[in-house]
Order: sequence, then C-alpha cells, then structure tokens
Amino acid sequence: MTASTPRDKIPPHNEEAERAALGSLLMDAEAVATAIQYLRPGDFYSNANNRVFEAILSLDSKGLRADIQTVIQELRRLGKLDEAGGHAHVASLTTVVPTSANIEYYAQTIQNYSLRRALLRVSSEINSKVFDESLESRLILEEIQQRIFDLTDNRQTLSSRTIGEVLKETITEIDGILKTKKLITGVPSGFERLDLLTSGFQPSEFVVIGARPSIGKTALALNMAADMAVHKNIPVGFFTLEMSDLALTKRIISSESMVDAKNIRSGYLTPSEYSRIVHAASNIYEAPFFIVDMPNMKLLDLRAQARKLRSQQKVEIIFIDYLGLIGSENYTLPRYEQISEISRSLKSLARELKIPIVVLSQLTREAERERPNLSNLRDSGSIEQDADVVLFLHRDRIEKKPNEQPNPDDGIPTDLIIAKQRNGPVGTIKLALVAKYAKYVPVTRGHEEQGNF
Repeated sequence: MTASTPRDKIPPHNEEAERAALGSLLMDAEAVATAIQYLRPGDFYSNANNRVFEAILSLDSKGLRADIQTVIQELRRLGKLDEAGGHAHVASLTTVVPTSANIEYYAQTIQNYSLRRALLRVSSEINSKVFDESLESRLILEEIQQRIFDLTDNRQTLSSRTIGEVLKETITEIDGILKTKKLITGVPSGFERLDLLTSGFQPSEFVVIGARPSIGKTALALNMAADMAVHKNIPVGFFTLEMSDLALTKRIISSESMVDAKNIRSGYLTPSEYSRIVHAASNIYEAPFFIVDMPNMKLLDLRAQARKLRSQQKVEIIFIDYLGLIGSENYTLPRYEQISEISRSLKSLARELKIPIVVLSQLTREAERERPNLSNLRDSGSIEQDADVVLFLHRDRIEKKPNEQPNPDDGIPTDLIIAKQRNGPVGTIKLALVAKYAKYVPVTRGHEEQGNF
C-alpha cells in the first residue's frame, strides 16, 4: 500500500485565488457586488483571508469603500487584526494582481474549493456514522439528504434577465389565462369567496394566517389543506410543530366525516358514525397529503424538508403551524430578530420553490379586545412587510345568558379578514366554525363581503 503524502491530507484549496480575490476587492469597490454572488464568510481556506473578507463585507454593509487602510481599521475595531495576519498580510494582497477584471473567476474558484471541503466534511461525518450500529440507516440517509440540501441552498448564484426575456414569459402566462378564462389561477383554498378575491393562493406567495389562541387557525389551515389534497388531488405539505401528526389526522377525519371529535377521542361511536369514519378514511388514505411532524424544528431543517417535499412529492403548497415555534440557528439574537430572519427566509423559500407557503401566526393581546390589524402580528413587524397576503380570523366575544346551553350544531360566527393583499382587494368574508367538527363553513344568508373592491 502506498503511504499517504502530506499533500493528500491537506483539504482542497487555492491560496493564490484567495489572495487574488481579496486583492481585487481592495482595488475595486464594484468587485464586491460580483464576489458576494458566489462567496460567503467561511469559504476561504485560510483563516487570515477569511477575516479580511469578513471585514470587507462589514464595510460594504455600512456603505463604506474597502481599501487597505479601512480594512485594517475595521479589523482592529473587530479585534481580529492579528488573526488576519496583521498589517503586512493585508497590505500584501494588492500586490498579487494588477487588475480586478478576473474577480468572477477567482470567486468561482474559491467557491468550488469551499464546496469540495464541505463535501469532504459531510462524507467524513457520514462515513463514521455508517459504522455506528446504534444509529438507524434511515436516519443516516435523512441526514445525508438534509446536509446536501443545505449545501445546495448555500450555493445559489444570483442572476438577472432582461425585461424582454421576462416579457415573453409574462405574455405566455397571460395568453394561457386568456384561453382558459379561469377565475382561480392559483391553488384554490376551498372557500369560494376567498378564492374570488385572491384567485387562489398564488405561486411564490408568502401567506400569513393570524389569530389569537383557540380561535381556530389550525382548523382553518386543515380545512384548506384537506380540501386541496382530498377533494382536488393537489399535493400538499403540512408542517405541524405544535400538534402531533396523529392528532392532526383525527381532526381531518372528524371534519371530513362530520363526526364529533369528542366521540372519536372517547370511542363512544354509533354504528353510523363509525361507518362515516371508515368512508372518510378511505378517501383520505390516497390523498397526496404529506405531514411533517417535528417539534422544535429549526429553520434550516424546515427549508431542507420543504425542498425535499417539492422535489420528491411535487407539493404545490406548504402549510406551517406555526411561525412562533420555528427555531432559529442564531438563538443568541433577540426573539424579534429571529422572527424577522425566519419570515424573510420563508418568503425567499416560497419564491425559490415557486409555490405558496401559508404560515400560521399568533396575534398580540390587543387583538382580543378589538378587530385585528397588521400591527397585531406578534414578535416582528417584518412579518407584515414580507407577507404577500395576510388573513385574520376574528370573532366577537358572545356573552351567554344564565343557564343558556349553546347548540353544538350552531356555527360560531367568525370573520375571515383579508387585511393585506399585494395584488388584490382587501375585505371580510363571513364564516362559521362548527367547533365539534373543527370545520369552517361559509355563511351565505344575507352576508356579503365588505371591503375596498
């Protein structure tokens, strides 16, 4: 067996390309825009080069030009000048190349080697886990898929198209709509009045459904998802972070069979009710409804699973219950900053996958006493900014008379408020929640939508 040489043990990298790229960035401020299409902190093999790149990005985020002096000052401010090799290393970078013309080539080269090192780390970790017999093979496989998805996610290259290219695609889409004359061009929600106002949930839309606890956010989302998957055969992904997949499925069975959920939980079922459950279950069984049950799910896990559902199961819409339970990798940040990061990430994920993503969100306590508005979205104003559509569920508190027993068959009047819609009208739709089935039904008797349309 041939002995390994020291060179074999050195991870793939290109020191010359790293120095050339940094030299280009120090010579030409406009080169930064090209570099960040390909590079992220950590892509440089040399720790000193990484620190210099971080300082350049820090200056760029402040709108300041990076040169030898400003980078040295920024490194000193960050306390990382020694890690960056000191004044001598930073000053030497501008002597490596005469021009910044080849920055894209250098950046692509660095990215390529960074990806190779990342693959090497993943393969090494997986290799050790394969020999660990205490781990299930399925779990190892899932981790491999997740890690590869993460690597792919971090390697998206920015690009642009001329308005002419986009115009061709736009006209083609308009022609298609003209020929079919469809009122519903997106994924239908199952609520006709809502669909008439939104034309269905559109591709790349980030949709937020907000309400106070126990108003029925999950019930509404499940009603929509079940209608799509069970009755229209539209593949749906449903991320449940609060409720187990078993509890979620019981709710769907109750709603679809019109059997009281309490009876299903207790087992006190009449032959007729059991027959309806069996019939509903047979319809649900073949539905393209995919449930991801993972409490304490991190944002990166969610994104990886969403990509997997889109690529392997061809889901056309994803529901997430709910936003406040998604964990951020940056757990040291204040919660409102974490929520902002999660909100922006989900919006970009919807655009990347080209499907609507519907996220449930809690509202602040003020929404208990008054009709909710966009400022009631909890934890972060960025949710309001990022969302394409914001729906609120709201109902007035009904004071019961002494000894009055509510009729379980009577629906609870509930407003579905379209509080924001980038590309359509806002307004209110009247629904009724039949609580024992966790099912929303439209109110048609003398109620019209209210709003600006």
